[in-house]
Amino acid sequence: MKRAASSLLILGALLSLAPFAPAAAALVGGAALALTLGNPFQGLTRTWAHRLLPLAVVGLGADMDLRAVAKAGWHGLGYTALSLSLVLALGWALARLLKVEREAGLLISVGTAICGGSAIAAVAPVIRAKEHEISVALATVFLLNAAALVIFPPLGHAAGLGQDAFGLWSALAIHDTSSVVGAGLAYGPRALEVATTVKLARALWIVPLTLGLGWNMARHNPSAEAATTPTKPWFIAGFLAVAALVTFLPGLHATGHLVAFAARRALVLTLFLIGAGLSRDALRRVGLRPFTQGLLLWLMVGSLGLVAVKLGLLTVG
Repeated sequence: MKRAASSLLILGALLSLAPFAPAAAALVGGAALALTLGNPFQGLTRTWAHRLLPLAVVGLGADMDLRAVAKAGWHGLGYTALSLSLVLALGWALARLLKVEREAGLLISVGTAICGGSAIAAVAPVIRAKEHEISVALATVFLLNAAALVIFPPLGHAAGLGQDAFGLWSALAIHDTSSVVGAGLAYGPRALEVATTVKLARALWIVPLTLGLGWNMARHNPSAEAATTPTKPWFIAGFLAVAALVTFLPGLHATGHLVAFAARRALVLTLFLIGAGLSRDALRRVGLRPFTQGLLLWLMVGSLGLVAVKLGLLTVG
């Protein structure tokens, strides 16, 4: 069994690098393999997923115009500020209504509002969350994030969204950067550009939110030593730097296309590894109340975002 799982894991990783392999299929395939035969390399796949994702995001900048990136990112910054406040308020209300543990409810809300697992990992030490609360929040967000990657592109087509509108909607309504970029990749090149830039603008809010929570923790509990140093999203700076190079040095355009192609395949491989990181134990840890909070919050954010984008209340430019 272990040998078969190892062989299929390697084969799946290689297939995900093929140009014809879709992002959603890679994620679902990795998860199906992990839940049926198991993943004998859990630690290794988790490590490489964390390493590859930021590198893939940086590489995507090689195929983008920095002027368009700046425009979409500037508009996205305002949308994400409003979205952040709304999601945190709704998450707090749902957590209280469903009687979810305070720290677990906050982690689920933060993961939905900003960027999924990355936000949860940054905020957890600041609020001194317990291990089981972190696991519950990560598992809840992971399941919904995986579902979003699969269902958002067909929903976007069914709603008649253009690429700009879909990119904006997916950046505001999908949790993790990996699935936002994967959904944009499946929808089209312009959707990918908008989704990536707006999502990165959203990820920037990790810094002030983490500092704010650390300050609040220290104010209400002076004896507790909360960690107040947020995770540094260095890949955002890398993405902008690479986009600037190909924008202002036309001779790099051909090379940029190759780098971006490699980055897109690396992203699909990352999604396969993320899927392979799912375990039966993680599924068992997801309690009904936390999952219900995450599901309802995600449905509210996605529905409100879709209506706002469809009515033209939210636009890229």
